[in-house]
Amino acid sequence: MKTLVVYYSYSGHTKKIAEALAESEAAGIVEIISQKRPVKLKAYTAGIIASIRGKAWPIQPFDLDFTEYERLVLLSPVWAGNPPPPFNAMLEHLPSGKTISIKMVSASGESSCKERMEAVVKEKDCTLESFEDVKA
Repeated sequence: MKTLVVYYSYSGHTKKIAEALAESEAAGIVEIISQKRPVKLKAYTAGIIASIRGKAWPIQPFDLDFTEYERLVLLSPVWAGNPPPPFNAMLEHLPSGKTISIKMVSASGESSCKERMEAVVKEKDCTLESFEDVKA
């Protein structure tokens, strides 16, 4: 099964985990990049409020043919228990019919968004293979 690792990283912790995972699984990898990277104050104020509300912020377009991949491994940092707005934007572009694994990366190793992520995967007619909270 051909796998693609898709990740968003603000501070670099999630990026390290995504790169190691892609290498260990011989998977493709793509980074989600904000159109405008928020400064730390905005990320930890407006970004947290947007995360809790499940809002999306614009991301840079990525030229990627998802049809090549059967399985997507999605990695995201955790902001106030939830994925940050750029990751939410990527979820809007999630193709249907894929097998999805989600890894939420945080210092505590805990998130509060499993049900929300399950609903997004189901809405996109995908299969959730796993959901995992990862301690960075």
